[in-house]
Amino acid sequence: MPGTNCGKKRVTELKMCFSDEMNLDNPGHSKNISYFTSSVVVDDSYSPLLPGLPDDVAKYCLALVPRYYFPAMGGVNKRWRSFIRSKEFIMVRKLACLLEEWLYVLTVDADGKESHWEVLDCLGHKHHQLPQMPAPIRAGFGVAVLNAKLLVMGGYSMIDESASVSPEVFQYDSCLNSWSKLASMNVARYDFACAEVNGMVYAVGGNGVNGESLSCAEVYDPDTNKWRVIESLRRPRWGCFGCGFEGKLYVMGGRSSFTIGNSRFVDVYNPERQSWCEMKNGCVMVTAHAVVGKKLFCIEWKNQRKLGIFNPEDNSWKMVGVPVTGSSSIGFRLGILDEKLLLFSLQENPTYTTLLYDPNAAAGSEWQTCEIKPSGSCLCSVTIKA
Repeated sequence: MPGTNCGKKRVTELKMCFSDEMNLDNPGHSKNISYFTSSVVVDDSYSPLLPGLPDDVAKYCLALVPRYYFPAMGGVNKRWRSFIRSKEFIMVRKLACLLEEWLYVLTVDADGKESHWEVLDCLGHKHHQLPQMPAPIRAGFGVAVLNAKLLVMGGYSMIDESASVSPEVFQYDSCLNSWSKLASMNVARYDFACAEVNGMVYAVGGNGVNGESLSCAEVYDPDTNKWRVIESLRRPRWGCFGCGFEGKLYVMGGRSSFTIGNSRFVDVYNPERQSWCEMKNGCVMVTAHAVVGKKLFCIEWKNQRKLGIFNPEDNSWKMVGVPVTGSSSIGFRLGILDEKLLLFSLQENPTYTTLLYDPNAAAGSEWQTCEIKPSGSCLCSVTIKA
């Protein structure tokens, strides 16, 4: 891999190659390179990425270009577009310490009618709204991040007072600013658990087409664009959520047909053994959750003033008070930026600001206020590094 100085020299050469087309040296002229650029991709499958340069050097040069220009770069030819969409592209940027962390938030307006995805940087500056997803946003959907891409899965929509449950999966490419449809799940479902573990995405439980509770589970392989059925849960489970720790899938919260009320059982799937096991020290009816580092943070429905922190190493929980005054009915949604937890208030009130919890701060100074705020109420958020 070339050194930093070599990389700077090569990226200068790269700028010269297509500065007229992309105007890299004057980002202010953004009209020429709109983030929503949709170009005709030239079929140039067998030519070098950059004439006169070995492909490994050319890949490094392309990875050094600021992220803002990726959509326009994807319109140069098929080889560029294919590289920018690949896992290798993200890996090269990671090795060059160039990954940028952005927050993608699904927001809804005050009337609860119009929703859209928007992206914010680490300072909370709003960059833009994402293009509309090819299908309407449904209720009870699942989200996951895989290879710097956002996956939106399943869910239901109301048609003539009946629920239409979907198995469809859509992918947003954060580098190319575009949506595409992936292979559908084997089972249509909503209110299910989903998470990325070891480069695969799992969908577990939930409710099915007729509202029946599900115990079935499946896994998505991005290399084959296929979903594969895996061993089912021991009992149906719905309203639950999933997260990955140390190469294993944890399914928590929600309800189970074998328990009265909410379930505290934790179902744990081991991909190596391809089997489930069970723990008893979970949580119930979680309204928001996020994984920061190697710990799970969640807020339960009955206690919006406590932040539950789960440590999978010793299967332990601790509760931390949330420093908010006023109504105890205020709900929160969680976000993550720079290994810190963001708590977005669901109430439109000028006295409520976004709270930030830093798990690595000195005792007594973990809580701060934060200027980062979505344009509307936050339905969910994910963090993507690319």
